[in-house]
Amino acid sequence: MTLSVTTWNINSVRLRIGLVTQFLKDYAPDVLCLQETKCPDAQFPLGEFRKIGYPHIAIKGQKGYNGVAIISRKPFENSHAIDYCAKPDCRHISVRLSAYGITIHNYYVPAGGEIADPELNVKFAHKLAFLAQMQQNSVEGQAMRRAEIMVGDLNIAPFEHDVWSHKQLLDVVSHTPIETGILNAIRESGNWHDGVRMLEPEPTKVYTWWSYRAADWAASNKGRRLDHIWHSADLSPALKSYHILKEARSWERPSDHVPLTVTYDV
Repeated sequence: MTLSVTTWNINSVRLRIGLVTQFLKDYAPDVLCLQETKCPDAQFPLGEFRKIGYPHIAIKGQKGYNGVAIISRKPFENSHAIDYCAKPDCRHISVRLSAYGITIHNYYVPAGGEIADPELNVKFAHKLAFLAQMQQNSVEGQAMRRAEIMVGDLNIAPFEHDVWSHKQLLDVVSHTPIETGILNAIRESGNWHDGVRMLEPEPTKVYTWWSYRAADWAASNKGRRLDHIWHSADLSPALKSYHILKEARSWERPSDHVPLTVTYDV
């Protein structure tokens, strides 16, 4: 069997429900993990997904900001969410795919604001605290980690060629040494494998996000790889391919992130 998993920060699932459902019709991943759904659970457009063949849905959302969802063609069980930093701000959800015996974690890490100093910026302090808890949980689960996939908008571009200019972005939130160091420590200490970089090693530049601020995002191509799909070591032999749907950034009223899909032979 193959298993295809897509991660996509959609920046409002209700605003962009047409883009999401068209993507599912055209590309048909087995599982779609959304971040920044900006939607209370009671108002999540469940019916739109069910009528196109995605009946299995786990959601954790709130009005106006944050929010995560896992939408699947395949049955799952054991939906679970963790409130990081003791904040009920809907940044994690996980499920276990019954047919595969694989657990998928979907994360939306805090962006961290504009100033890369926790003393001056409470949003950056929150981001660092969130990452510290992720690292603690990752280390604690490492010994028993089997058949797990972790995806999401991690809001960090960890490697030199995950950004358009390593030197110019070293002081910019999402690529500062403290953030990249912590994210790489989470991956290494938790024995996670970065699916995209296994298939597309450095120094190839890889991006999943382009700012709304750019007058012509495609011409400037000042991107960052903020979205990630990692897996436990036992799934590395099953890793087959990845795809970044860059053209989605040019769709009408797009998210600033594009879908990233990784496929496994399991």
